[in-house]
Amino acid sequence: MKNICEWENCKKVGTYKAPLEKDNSRRFRYLCLDHIKVFNKNWNYFSDMNEEQIEYFIKSDLTWHRPTKSFASSENFFKILWNNALEDKINIFKNSSFNEFKKSKISEKDRHALEILGLKSEVKWSDIQKRFKGLVKKYHPDKNQGNKKYEDILKKITLAYSQLKLTYSKQK
Repeated sequence: MKNICEWENCKKVGTYKAPLEKDNSRRFRYLCLDHIKVFNKNWNYFSDMNEEQIEYFIKSDLTWHRPTKSFASSENFFKILWNNALEDKINIFKNSSFNEFKKSKISEKDRHALEILGLKSEVKWSDIQKRFKGLVKKYHPDKNQGNKKYEDILKKITLAYSQLKLTYSKQK
């Protein structure tokens, strides 16, 4: 569907958008090439502003026309983030295993899989296999009269083992 130029007494195709208001980019009119050139030549965003207003506009443009807050302001996002980072509410940095966690090179998926199996990050493949066999014997449905709770635990254990098997086979 082609738009007709919205310039008075023009019947050409209007393919170019011209804003109706300077502060509203959603409302516009379609103009042809000849009339968009005239429109652009006469367009002056600052036409109804004095020098102080223009200067203020240019300065506020540096912050996308949003009010800035000092770092000391109670609602400053970075201050809130900084304060929460320093609090260490769950004692991550005090925990001695944090240093081991930082040093370990295993992925988050592998770390979670080891956690499910109840193993530490520095473990041999043979220890993983032994732990897996023991857990399968403990949570097998035949051993637990088909209890759904144990069946779900066994699924998690099997998925964790599969994840670690995939990782360890890539390392070889």
